[in-house]
Amino acid sequence: MNRLQTYRLLRQHGKLSEKRNPALEQNKVAKVLMYVGAAVMAIYLIIFGSMIGKFAAEDDFPGLLLMVLPFFLLFDFLSRFAIQQTPMMFIKPYLLLDIKRDHVIESYLVNMVTSSYNFLWLTLLLPYAYICLVAGISFWKVLAVVVAGLLLVMANSQWYLLVRTLVMRSLLWWLMPIGVAGACVGLFFLLDQSESFSDLLDELMDSAPALWLVALVALALLVAMLLLNRALQKRFIMQEISREQKKPSAMKHVWQFAFLENFGMAGEYLKLELKSIFRNKAIRARVVSSLFLIVVLSALITYTDVYDGFMLLNFWCYYCFAIYGMTALTKVMGPEGNYIDLLMTQRENILLLLKAKYYFHVAILIVPAVIMLPAVIAGKFTVMMVLAYLLLTSGLGYFIMFQLAVYNKQTLPLDSKLVGKNGVESGLQLVIELVGMFVPLLLVGGMLMLTEENTAYMVMAILGLLLTIAHPLWLRNIYERMMTRKYENLEGFHASR
Repeated sequence: MNRLQTYRLLRQHGKLSEKRNPALEQNKVAKVLMYVGAAVMAIYLIIFGSMIGKFAAEDDFPGLLLMVLPFFLLFDFLSRFAIQQTPMMFIKPYLLLDIKRDHVIESYLVNMVTSSYNFLWLTLLLPYAYICLVAGISFWKVLAVVVAGLLLVMANSQWYLLVRTLVMRSLLWWLMPIGVAGACVGLFFLLDQSESFSDLLDELMDSAPALWLVALVALALLVAMLLLNRALQKRFIMQEISREQKKPSAMKHVWQFAFLENFGMAGEYLKLELKSIFRNKAIRARVVSSLFLIVVLSALITYTDVYDGFMLLNFWCYYCFAIYGMTALTKVMGPEGNYIDLLMTQRENILLLLKAKYYFHVAILIVPAVIMLPAVIAGKFTVMMVLAYLLLTSGLGYFIMFQLAVYNKQTLPLDSKLVGKNGVESGLQLVIELVGMFVPLLLVGGMLMLTEENTAYMVMAILGLLLTIAHPLWLRNIYERMMTRKYENLEGFHASR
């Protein structure tokens, strides 16, 4: 079987796997929402493509789109974190078959390059090309721009995969995309400050040979990214599948957290929560990445004027508190799916576990509160605002996100990060996640428009405090609903291990 036949076979397997998935009916709602989101994005891209094409036609400057494309590529890069995953379970089923691992990895990379999401960007490129052609710009110049733009989008998909793969190994790799973004900003600054450089770039972007040279450079970049990703994915995925680990040179210190023993069984589950973070890299990665993002956002708010708008400050103040809960609680009960049978052996074990999880997530809200103190001192946030969003997160935010415990039934691997199973299991879960992300902010926006600022914060603080105090009631309700679905959830946890 040659490479092409292998690629076609694996692509057919992927499509059949989706059709035969038992959760297909549940995922229909999620797919509909995904298609609606893609349609909205396409409409915006058509509008932007038409606007940029109009400016290019007026100035007879076909390369204008390529000069502003880095901003769209930045949006594309960030959006992929929400919609695309690393290889996950794609490769694992084929390891025991008579198929070369390289071919399987290459098939995944080819599928990623030729994904429909990449071709969605034609809704930006084609309207731009149409307007330029109608204005009388050379066909070959316009074609070069379209080809170069599409190749750059494909190369960007591989850049995303490279960055995501590396940052899961170490957060220090975030310096690489930050450095690239800084270089692009520096280039635009140079373009604005240096008239000679600007004139030279204008001449190049108006020349057919230069535009085709850009397309060739984009093609070379795509090939280089594919080769680099092929080598990295092979190395890291094999490491995780074979569980290659360095043997410790000496016995590590074991944290006991003895002070939690005073809280009975709830304290034991709190110790389990803490030890899961310290021992399991998949869980630890979520904690560290959330902390890193909070620090970055707090620094940007404190020392720059990027988010100085009133609603933007409210938006980011809430998300600094909510971001870790949103990251961790979307998969609530997922890690416990590895040993859920043991938790079912005693009455109300699960209820005590839910309470311990809630206490842990409430306690961890102190961390973003401390991190945001410089922003409070700088006058960007008020004490009342910070208190209101802390209580709103511990009350309303967690009340919504903990509802996922009833419906989550997919085991989350504790160590695998490249080959772990991820994704939304059902449309209802997606709805709960979206409600948890946006409803508190919609409530905040409505309160701020209807009442004076401090009054709105006070109302939100009282609402959050009431739901926080009432947590034994709604956690027990969640527990009772979980028990009515006990066997269905157990079957899901077992099947996804």
